[in-house]
Amino acid sequence: MKKTRKILVVYCILLVLVVATMISLWPYREKKQQLQPRDYPEIYNEGILRVVTEYNPTGYFVDGDTILGFQYELCQAIARISGLEVQMQLEMTLDKSFDLLNQQTVDIIARNIPITTEVKEHYLFTDPIILNRQVLVQRTAEANQGIKPIRNQLHLGKKELYLPKNSPALLRIRNLEHEIGDTIYIHEDELYSDEQLIILVAKGDIDYAVCNQQNAEQLLSQYPEIDIQTDISFTQLESWVMRNDSPILRDSLNHWLEQLKANGTYKKIYNQYYNQK
Repeated sequence: MKKTRKILVVYCILLVLVVATMISLWPYREKKQQLQPRDYPEIYNEGILRVVTEYNPTGYFVDGDTILGFQYELCQAIARISGLEVQMQLEMTLDKSFDLLNQQTVDIIARNIPITTEVKEHYLFTDPIILNRQVLVQRTAEANQGIKPIRNQLHLGKKELYLPKNSPALLRIRNLEHEIGDTIYIHEDELYSDEQLIILVAKGDIDYAVCNQQNAEQLLSQYPEIDIQTDISFTQLESWVMRNDSPILRDSLNHWLEQLKANGTYKKIYNQYYNQK
């Protein structure tokens, strides 16, 4: 009996020592699991630049056996002058795109993201790539039983506006509530991007969405039922986003973009997607 008790005491002491050792080593395990900085030198050594964009005409899309898209073609132009292989991943929601960036699954979010103070506190932007604005997407009078489209922002009070989750337009609409002194009901959609919300408006499933003008203009010819003549925001500078630990990548991208603008490549790509009038 005494022998058994001694063995139990020894086991208990050993168990306490093992647990104490595991606890003491835990911070080192956590530190090891932390992601290491990934900037241009690491990207250059690997030879691969990882990019996330969305599936639509301004991002990436497939037409027959051809891959097209403003962001896709701009990335391919950068690949040619940088010597890097560009690998593109598709993600429709901006929220999940930022998750991929934070997890180092990608190095760049190649979407038209407004340059705002809030985002700049946590991420790096390239130099402006495009000018854009947020517009109200609604149906024309002909497609909406004769009801005229809203032209005055004061009339947005008590209306329900749909926008993608974490849309850059959210802050503007919050400010607009204060400006008009009325409530605007905001529905942040976790599944749909600008393109899908525009289609829902055109089909009458929802009445109003707030999307960026460039994306909306891309769909006007396919959906003549929509009206995008009412601005929600002023003109905004938009660009690509990177993590804060990638300043050399940011500077490299700015240099390559300057080259593309200087040799006319950027203008050619831009006109193909945004200046077809």
